[in-house]
Amino acid sequence: MGWVIWIGLIVAALFALARTRASLRVWTAAVAVALVVLGLSGYLAFIPGLVSWALFLALAVALNSRSLRRKYLSAPLRDYVRRVLPPLSQTEKTAIEAGGVWWEAELFRGDPQWSKLLSAPAPSLTTEEQAFLDGPVEALCRMLDEWQITQVLNDLPPEVWAFLKVHRFFGMIIPKLYGGLGFSALAHSTVVMKVTSRSCAAAVTVMVPNSLGPAELLLHYGTETQKDYYLPRLARGEEIPCFALTAPTAGSDAGAIPDFGIVCQGEHEGRQVLGLRVTWDKRYITLAPVATVLGLAFKAFDPDHLLGDEQELGITCALIPTDTPGVNIGRRHNPMDAGFQNGPTSGKDVFVPIDWIIGGEAQLGRGWAMLMECLSVGRGISLPALGTGVGKHASRYTGAYARVRRQFGLPIGRFEGVEEPLARMAGLTYMMDAARLLTAAAIDAGERPSVVSAIVKYHNTEAMRQVINDAMDVHGGRAICMGPRNYLVSGYKSTPVAITVEGANILTRSMIVFGQGAMRCHPYLVREIDAACNPNVAVGLDDFDRALLAHLGYSASNAARALLYGLTHAYLVRAPVDGPTGHYYRHLTRLSAAFAFVADVTLLLMGGGLKRMEKLSGRFADMLGNMFMCSAALKRFEDTSRPAGDLPLVEWVAQYCLFNSQQALDGILRNFPSRILGASLRVLVFPLGRRLRYPSDALGHEVATLLLAPSETRDRLTAGIHLTADPADRAGRVEHAMQQAFAAEPVENKLRAAGIKPPHYGYDDAWLDAVIARGIITGEDAALYRRAQEAMLQAIRVDDFAAIDAESQSTRKPQRTSSAQEDVGLVRIKNGTTNDVGYVTKLPDP
Repeated sequence: MGWVIWIGLIVAALFALARTRASLRVWTAAVAVALVVLGLSGYLAFIPGLVSWALFLALAVALNSRSLRRKYLSAPLRDYVRRVLPPLSQTEKTAIEAGGVWWEAELFRGDPQWSKLLSAPAPSLTTEEQAFLDGPVEALCRMLDEWQITQVLNDLPPEVWAFLKVHRFFGMIIPKLYGGLGFSALAHSTVVMKVTSRSCAAAVTVMVPNSLGPAELLLHYGTETQKDYYLPRLARGEEIPCFALTAPTAGSDAGAIPDFGIVCQGEHEGRQVLGLRVTWDKRYITLAPVATVLGLAFKAFDPDHLLGDEQELGITCALIPTDTPGVNIGRRHNPMDAGFQNGPTSGKDVFVPIDWIIGGEAQLGRGWAMLMECLSVGRGISLPALGTGVGKHASRYTGAYARVRRQFGLPIGRFEGVEEPLARMAGLTYMMDAARLLTAAAIDAGERPSVVSAIVKYHNTEAMRQVINDAMDVHGGRAICMGPRNYLVSGYKSTPVAITVEGANILTRSMIVFGQGAMRCHPYLVREIDAACNPNVAVGLDDFDRALLAHLGYSASNAARALLYGLTHAYLVRAPVDGPTGHYYRHLTRLSAAFAFVADVTLLLMGGGLKRMEKLSGRFADMLGNMFMCSAALKRFEDTSRPAGDLPLVEWVAQYCLFNSQQALDGILRNFPSRILGASLRVLVFPLGRRLRYPSDALGHEVATLLLAPSETRDRLTAGIHLTADPADRAGRVEHAMQQAFAAEPVENKLRAAGIKPPHYGYDDAWLDAVIARGIITGEDAALYRRAQEAMLQAIRVDDFAAIDAESQSTRKPQRTSSAQEDVGLVRIKNGTTNDVGYVTKLPDP
């Protein structure tokens, strides 16, 4: 047994070195000591010992001798890196350098410091922000009728536009200095989430001016004159902004926009000034049909060298009043019949004075950097909030529906087939909200987490898609019938829009998350690329050698930790918390180490070719994203003081994310470019196989049950959305029915105890009178039972229309000019004919 003890001691020593990420020299000394101990103890025979010492000395001398290492390792590897990792273009550098790194870097590097996450303050709203949510936002939600918005007006009603302006919904991110509300990212997110639970069209209208757009760009890059003029007007709603980036031939590849501006002299306000003649053709621009100020991205050129020697100046952002001659605006797209304003805009040779460039002449050509920086923040707020709002709304009211809707004598929520989607809905909703809160809190703390914003945008909108699809499945025919009673269709139709915008999810997953994450989060990769591409060969080799030495220690540490954690099923990991969630932190740390090592090997092997291996990159993104979402759920559980009722939710999320991370890593290894290397890596990161499992049916039952009854846990899960039990409201009537069903449960129990079953056919409830006469229930009980039955019937009822109305639903809806412009006096539909209520009766020819 002595050799077992020695081996155990050596393994423990190696683990300690791996855990502390010891230097190369410390590793060298430790291995030498291990060989000496094994030799003196007699456990290393002469010939194997001689071979071991020979190999060790060769490697030790080569790695620890700077001159030998540079000649035989660093120089060849530098040349290899130059071949497989070509220099980054300026556009790529700008995109990669946008924003910063935060918690995702800890997960990427294989040794997450949990204290950094858990010590971050729990997110909270100010008194003023909470009052805004309880006052104007609540009032707005009561004003919103999604059927009227999407099917009657195809726009927000005039009174809603006016309300949004009066209460400065468009100025949430604008500081009070300029007349805005000056709200935090958390407040911005929570407002969008609450409005989404009533109307996705209204939520989009509110969130776009507060996200990537003129206000955000002006705050960071505008001149003082531009800020003083535009920000107060934007805050008051006197200006309706939009931002135009996407072109017909440049969507995801936004850097390839064909729109251009030529620097020239032109006339403005009766005098000759320097400016640009700009030509553009944009589409999919939210709020464009009603905008009064157009934010525009285009490429600037200076062929006559009026500004200097450079001819191609780069992407530039400008603010153009939409009443400027030559601006074409007003026509509309119809994205999924969702009702919000969206349309194309174009212009040809429109003169734009240089003062209209955001930031003035000094920012000409810096538009790409502006957009990437602002997107790194805005993408992490609005769409994740929209996804969470849809998830909370769908979860709460689907749970209520599943409780009151009966089939085969039971609430449908009691059937295992329905329990499965209900559990998924509740779990994913908890996950979305946790990620939303964590990201908003990070932004409010001064972080600009570009990779995290991409992760949360992708995972929250994908979870939104899953949740709303599950809700539709549970409701069945109740959900597919359009009409004023339908409370799911808004989220269902808006989901593809959220999936598509601000970086389509396919692109975000396959290219952005891991591609940008590798460059931003890896501690040595960028340093090595820059050193390898340094035109000063000697200096570059010195820099490369130093980075490589540190990189080797980093890789060895992650490899050792991944193997040891895998062999012990993460038991050697120190959990930062005690209790039932501690082992989830251990498994996350183990997966993080495995991710870091496999990512390192992949980057070394594939180099720049990884850009074209989007399936592999997408699986790395899946793993990193699921680790982040899991850590967000664990953080939320701690921030809320570990409520016992929430434990099934956090356990479901943790098991779901850990399992998906494991499956993503398995997919990477199964599809690894080198089968032999992939098999070798599998032995290292899965030495005991894949041991993590999807949430069990028993846990799913616990989670699903949380949606089927009123409770503090259900209220916490769905907190922050518009809640109503008004029987006249489309969503309130199902909540009302649930309340009535629980109130009538004692009556049902009396009937059941007496062996009385309600009739299986007909709608006459005269049988209740006979039951009362027998003294089984009282008249008050009967009234309670009748109210519950009537509430149930109202909750499950769907809309129907007269034949002529149904026929009109299939015809083209009139495109209404928005009341957003009524106090500005601008004509939005050009060359068309409108009647006295603002409907377009004759559209202009294409």
